[in-house]
Amino acid sequence: MILDEIVACKKRELKRSKEERKLVELKAKARNAVPAPAFDLRQKDAVSIVAEVKRASPVKGVLREDLDPAALALQYREGGARALSVLTDREFFKGSVDDLRAARDASGLPVLRKDFVIDEYQLWEARVMRASAALLIVRILDRVQLRDYIALAREELKIATLVEVHSERELEAALDAKAGIIGINNRDLDTFTVTLETTARLRPLIPAATVTVSESGIGKREDLVLLRQMKVDAALIGEELVKAADPAKKIRELLGA
Repeated sequence: MILDEIVACKKRELKRSKEERKLVELKAKARNAVPAPAFDLRQKDAVSIVAEVKRASPVKGVLREDLDPAALALQYREGGARALSVLTDREFFKGSVDDLRAARDASGLPVLRKDFVIDEYQLWEARVMRASAALLIVRILDRVQLRDYIALAREELKIATLVEVHSERELEAALDAKAGIIGINNRDLDTFTVTLETTARLRPLIPAATVTVSESGIGKREDLVLLRQMKVDAALIGEELVKAADPAKKIRELLGA
C-alpha cells in the first residue's frame, strides 16, 4: 500500500529531523511562535470550503506544473474559502513547509498542515509553522497516540486537529480520543474508489457538537447541497480547485454565490 510506503518514508525523515534539531529546541521555538488564527469551520446554514494547495499526488502525479502557493491561496480567499489545507510532504506530494508559509502569509486564512503525523515532533513543527491545525490519520496511529496527540494539540499547542477516518471502527477510535473535528475521507485507501456514500454512512454516527468535514470526491455545486442536507460543516477540496482555470470562480460556483 502507498500509505505504508509513506509511513516508512516519514520514519526516515523524522530520524533526520531529530538529529538536525532536538525536540527540546523545537519546543522552545514553538512556545515563542506567534499564535495562529482559529481553525473555525462552522457557519450557519452553509458548508465551509477548506481549499487545498496540492502540487501532486502518488496516484495522479503532478496536478499543476506552475503552482504558486501564494497566488493560489489568494484566489481561494477571493472565492470565499474559509480555510486552507497545505500539503507539506515532499517525497510523495511535492509539498513543503515553504508552501504552507507562502499560502498562509498571502491569504491570512487559517491553515491545516496536511502531512502524515506519526510522532509528536510533527505537531510541534506545525506550531512553529504557525499552522492553525494538523491532520491526524487514524489508520496510521494507535489509540494511545491518537488520544495523546489530540490532547497535546488542544491543551499545550493551542492548535486544532482534523482527525481523518475511513470506517466505523476508525470513527469509534476518533470519538473515544475526543476529536473535536472529524474528517470523513470518501476515498477508500485500499481500492482508491471515491464515493460520498462514505460520508452519508458515517455522518449520522458523529455527535452534533463535533465538527464534521467531508474529504475527496467533491467537485460540483450539487455535492455541496447534498453535504448540507447531511449536516456536514465543511468540505475539503483539492484537485478540483488546483486544476481549475479560475479557482476563485470555481469556489463561488460550489458555494452557489
